[in-house]
Amino acid sequence: MLSIAHQEVVNNTRRWLDEMVVGLNLCPFSSSVIARDQVYYAVCDATTDAELKLFYLNELQRLLGANENDVATSLLMFTQGLEDFGDYLDLLDWFQQLLEQAELTDHVQLASFHPQYQFEGVASDDLSHFTNRSPYPTIHLLRQDQMTKVLAHVSDPGRIYLDNIKKLNELGRPRVEALCPWGK
Repeated sequence: MLSIAHQEVVNNTRRWLDEMVVGLNLCPFSSSVIARDQVYYAVCDATTDAELKLFYLNELQRLLGANENDVATSLLMFTQGLEDFGDYLDLLDWFQQLLEQAELTDHVQLASFHPQYQFEGVASDDLSHFTNRSPYPTIHLLRQDQMTKVLAHVSDPGRIYLDNIKKLNELGRPRVEALCPWGK
């Protein structure tokens, strides 16, 4: 059972998924796993390296140990200590290194989201950043075999990102910021 604070984090994340990710079709693969309730939401209040590592390893084990029809993917949401985007990227790099050291990159890949997400080399006011802005610092654990399956049906996966940027630009800054008030 989630605490009230953790339930609020999950509810806010679900709202973001419904309105932004699925609502704008930013990830064409997300709607089916969300509709089938196959997303596992894990909230982390940890701030020490040891606690963060343990949380991550536990969530990797949970995902890999679960039937993919029950848990297709996991979202790890962090409630404190990662407000700075640079600190978040350091944690993401560390988690990627742990994934590589455990030789799990053939099984799991990481996707990243943050309230202040910013692509390197892109102007800070560019709407493209909103494709990866979420209410909380979030790391998405994706099953590699599922991604391979869904991408096999996409003629040009690189177009997804470009189409998302086009969609956000067509919506305009006021509408995008209304959907992502944390990412202004």
